[in-house]
Amino acid sequence: MAQFITDLWDSIFTPGPTPSLLLATNATFAALQLVLAALLFATYSIHFVILSTLCAALWWSINWFARELVAVHAQEQEELSRAAQEVAANGPVQISESETEVETPLTRTKTQGRPAKSASKEIELGEPATGELKQRGLTASQGSKSSASTEDEWEKVSEYESEKTK
Repeated sequence: MAQFITDLWDSIFTPGPTPSLLLATNATFAALQLVLAALLFATYSIHFVILSTLCAALWWSINWFARELVAVHAQEQEELSRAAQEVAANGPVQISESETEVETPLTRTKTQGRPAKSASKEIELGEPATGELKQRGLTASQGSKSSASTEDEWEKVSEYESEKTK
């Protein structure tokens, strides 16, 4: 029993459905169904029939979702093994020369020949992002100052695009 509790605690921090977590879930729903059945026979209230139906539907959907997760995980593992066999048979995949742009709030960087994943890891300091925001004027319908206007943002984009083509 102590081993089950330890496995259950560890399964909370493990992604995906684990056997101990599914066992605990199923045992809990079975106990809830028994309590609802006992309350139904004690009170003859339609409410317990409805609650029992909802409980059964939730119980079924949780088990269905767990089966789907296991199936998707198995499919991903199969695709990974197929890709590994393909790489082993054909050699590594060649990445074509491409141009990737990485833009952060502080810098604009242009990297060439690297895929997007490595470009995001290796950010080079480029020109600092510049541009000042203009405050909108107040009209009678606006009660307070607004943030930067959309038109100003489009102006910054078009300025950057024109600088990039030069």
